[in-house]
Amino acid sequence: MIDASIIDDLANKMSQIIPPELKKLHQDFEDQARRILKSQLSQLDLVTRDEFDVQAKVLQKTRAKLESLELQVLELEKLVNPKS
Repeated sequence: MIDASIIDDLANKMSQIIPPELKKLHQDFEDQARRILKSQLSQLDLVTRDEFDVQAKVLQKTRAKLESLELQVLELEKLVNPKS
């Protein structure tokens, strides 16, 4: 899930575009923007950068292990069928 401070910061930045003559709507707009952002972003299947990095490392190790096992299988096949 996205850090709440990021959503708050984004909602605040969005509310800054309101013209000065409508500043009384500033807080209402910011609150509404924050609610909408939280609602919409919660529907997305997002992961943090740390979670992504961990999974990337796991995938890298798994790929290396797979390549090692493939080589072992080839060597064993050569032992079983030396003519192939």
